[in-house]
Amino acid sequence: MQIKARNPKHQSKVNKAVKYLTAYYQANTKRDHADDEGNQKEYKKYDKVCQNTFDKYLELLEELPKGEQHNIEKQYHK
Repeated sequence: MQIKARNPKHQSKVNKAVKYLTAYYQANTKRDHADDEGNQKEYKKYDKVCQNTFDKYLELLEELPKGEQHNIEKQYHK
């Protein structure tokens, strides 16, 4: 998914944030699947991936202005 930054100078960080958010949702789906199957080992693996990717996403969001943050949230969840 490609989200266009409001200000072109922030495009790189917006791209990275979207990459981590996408990775989080992919890992979350796998984590949910592992939980449904009762596979504790896989669940723990993907839980750790979820934590790491979401933390990186939040770190990048903090570096962006509020307008860019809202832009990412609005466009990603359309």
